[in-house]
Amino acid sequence: MWNAVVLSVGGNAILPSSESGTFDQQLEVTRSTMRQVAELLARFPVKLVVTHGNGPIVGNILVRNEAARDTIPPMPLDVCGADSQGGIGYMIQQVLAGELRNNGIHRPVAAVVTQVVVDAKDPAFENPTKPIGPFYPEERAKALAREKGWTVVEEKGRGYRRTVPSPRPLEIVEKDVVETLMKSDIIPVAVGGGGIPVFREADGRVRGVEAVIDKDRASALLACELGLDAMVAITAVDYIYLDFNTPRARPIRKMTTRQAKEYLKQGQFPPGSMEPKVEAAVQFLEDCGKEVVVTSPAMLTRALVEGEGTHIVPD
Repeated sequence: MWNAVVLSVGGNAILPSSESGTFDQQLEVTRSTMRQVAELLARFPVKLVVTHGNGPIVGNILVRNEAARDTIPPMPLDVCGADSQGGIGYMIQQVLAGELRNNGIHRPVAAVVTQVVVDAKDPAFENPTKPIGPFYPEERAKALAREKGWTVVEEKGRGYRRTVPSPRPLEIVEKDVVETLMKSDIIPVAVGGGGIPVFREADGRVRGVEAVIDKDRASALLACELGLDAMVAITAVDYIYLDFNTPRARPIRKMTTRQAKEYLKQGQFPPGSMEPKVEAAVQFLEDCGKEVVVTSPAMLTRALVEGEGTHIVPD
């Protein structure tokens, strides 16, 4: 087993698409995952940092922004990301701390609202591709585009939706805070939703920017900055698949970074879902890591104890 791990929990592993989105539903799904995490920590007391996605949840916050726009001023996207970090972090720290106590482990859990530096010259700012928030009728969407400078795109049969940049993460602002917590045997919950994107000014100060950072890329960066051994990515499927969603679909149980890069060239992994996850895994393993495991919440224990799930290793 490894010495130190980042556990990356996908947004859809907190709020599955089959659920309506109540807090109780989120809590129950999170508890099921964290119960396994606590049981694993009872067997293997490794250093741990938890990261998480926020996809469906930050989208709901943006829907509330739109619904209440005539009563309460809408908040910018970076503030909405911070809101989602706080809410999801609160839920994870509460549930995980309780499950740890059930297993006789007295380790505090603390959520850190985390900022992540991106480059103002990143090409993503010239080509916003990440859909986010509610669908709008054409007239409203075009008015928002004029008023706020948004990029909006049409999804046939559903309406218009805002797209935002997804720049690469460069630096975890609160890295020292996370590291201090880990050294004190506290489990941090960090870089939620990929972290809050910020620009660093010439004088060292940071300011928020409306963008979305890929959660797995931010998790990989944090893991390397902290010198962690491994990354475990919890997602909606038990394995990474070749020819996914076709009659030829077959699970990958183990692959090297060289194989992963070849599959990426072939377009085997869907953009916006598994593709950035595999890219982040390759980057992590080439920069600093020993192993990446990708699996579902239900398969977590079997993946780490019995070798199920997909395991990616350096060449």
